[in-house]
Amino acid sequence: MRPIPSFADETFTEPSRIRNFSIIAHIDHGKSTLADRMLQITGVVEARAMRAQYLDRMDIERERGITIKAQNVRLPWSVDGEDYVLHMIDTPGHVDFTYEVSRALEACEGAILLVDAAQGIEAQTLANLYLAMDKNLEIIPVLNKIDLPAADPDRYAEEIAHIIGCEPDEVLRVSGKTGAGVDALLDRVVQKVPAPVGDADAPARAMIFDSVYDTYRGVVTYIRVVDGKIVPREKIQMMSTGATHELLEVGIVSPEPKASKGLGVGEVGYLITGVKDVRQSKVGDTVTTARKGAETPLTGYQEPRPMVYSGLYPVDGSDYPALREALDKLQLNDAALTYEPETSVALGFGFRCGFLGLLHMEITRERLQREFGLDLISTAPNVVYRVVGEDGKELIVTNPSDWPDGRMRETYEPITKTTIIAPSEFVGTIMELCQSRRGELGGMDYLSESRVELRYTLPMAEIIFDFFDSLKSRTRGYASLDYEEAGEQQSDLVKVDILLQGEAVDAFSAIVHRDGAQAYGNKMTVKLKELIPRQQFEVPVQAAIGSKIIARENIRAIRKDVLAKCYGGDISRKRKLLEKQKEGKKRMKTIGRVDVPQEAFVAALSSDASADKPKGK
Repeated sequence: MRPIPSFADETFTEPSRIRNFSIIAHIDHGKSTLADRMLQITGVVEARAMRAQYLDRMDIERERGITIKAQNVRLPWSVDGEDYVLHMIDTPGHVDFTYEVSRALEACEGAILLVDAAQGIEAQTLANLYLAMDKNLEIIPVLNKIDLPAADPDRYAEEIAHIIGCEPDEVLRVSGKTGAGVDALLDRVVQKVPAPVGDADAPARAMIFDSVYDTYRGVVTYIRVVDGKIVPREKIQMMSTGATHELLEVGIVSPEPKASKGLGVGEVGYLITGVKDVRQSKVGDTVTTARKGAETPLTGYQEPRPMVYSGLYPVDGSDYPALREALDKLQLNDAALTYEPETSVALGFGFRCGFLGLLHMEITRERLQREFGLDLISTAPNVVYRVVGEDGKELIVTNPSDWPDGRMRETYEPITKTTIIAPSEFVGTIMELCQSRRGELGGMDYLSESRVELRYTLPMAEIIFDFFDSLKSRTRGYASLDYEEAGEQQSDLVKVDILLQGEAVDAFSAIVHRDGAQAYGNKMTVKLKELIPRQQFEVPVQAAIGSKIIARENIRAIRKDVLAKCYGGDISRKRKLLEKQKEGKKRMKTIGRVDVPQEAFVAALSSDASADKPKGK
């Protein structure tokens, strides 16, 4: 191992000695494992403290083997006797966390494009590559997992070279598992990635790219300094809110937080003001000094637009204030989460939350349950619809209960541009699946003799449920998927209500395409027949579009044996008892209410959303 530079933790490193870069790749191509080797080789983590996926801090990340939060770390490195400071950001690979990747890239001048040497370029690899290219970052192409028996680095080096426009021998070959080639990769980062540019004498300007909430220390804000310097014990100002705070601590992450004497141009670190109000630290805001501060803020981040909406309700109604506070704190750490209060007749008070995808929704719900100890019910997810009424008025619908009654002139749903990369033998299967989901083929290209890229326009509503699972099962796990928003299209949409005893239960309502309404109605009525306990009277479970019933199941009544005591004797006695029971049940039916236990709501709504759960790193 090379000698580690002694000045790695010093303050105000010369910008020419700083290199800011991130690692981008598809899921399971080894970003976090490569980051582990970098931590070891640069010596910032002792061998006894090392563990796999060191930068994945959350239990849920380690259990699922996926990165959810981008993590930054400061690494010392030396090339030809010159000492450098590398700021490395490990990013997520899943399409739902692309916003996390885009924010990380804003803090960098270069990106390592990591590709699995046994699988080649996947859909999300291309999506992340285009993100980095849009920001004019220096791209360093790398093939990982060269130690695998199935690795074919020569073939995939040509594939990468064809897409990026470089020579195949410029593609580095490394193994995140064994550490082979990682030294050469860090040398290449120093040589290729440009140093950060900024004015050290100008008023301080730093971009907030992430925040977390610490129970003891309040809001911890992660920043990248662009101009000037940030030092502790001075007053700072948040430019969007105008709020001023005293800096209690400024530091670096290497990989644990370490207090320092300040941060200079191009440096990445954290600051603590002791503020407990989570709304005071907004991702994308500019931090400057309160005295002689900057006048023009930095260009922030584009606000993320939710693509999937779902209601979150506490099982215990008294947990509503705790849920509000938990969402506040979680939004600080997850800028892509949006929410607003709503009420449901069946479920009580809750929040309508906006997510970037189904995995994002599932992770958010799980974090609320684990980190804040909440017991929650989530309603079936749906996308954002636009409805034009007969009178020409437009209405944006994020909740099925807001769907207008009566006739509508036009209904619109969001569509996506979807990219699927798979072995060419599965082309027919993929086309059949996409056409069954109302997809339109936009084009098809062969990346190599055996791999093909298909581009489809698909309705968002068809993707967010079980499309990913169906795609993986039909292609034996070889296909990869990426999608992005592409506007909207006019569609024949209807609202399907689920009626119990003739009364609509708003939690089970859904907006679907007219062709899929019958299937949804049948599925929900059969499911609820199994989940709702039998009552004293027969309960019809119906699915309806407006006043038209499209599906029905009956929950049979509990039958009490009123003839148990009648042995022998006249038949008219038995008939009289049965008639009396029949009258009682009829009267109960007119005044009785169907009791739906919370467990039935949870089971019906959770099993309805089959989420995309990628495994492995």
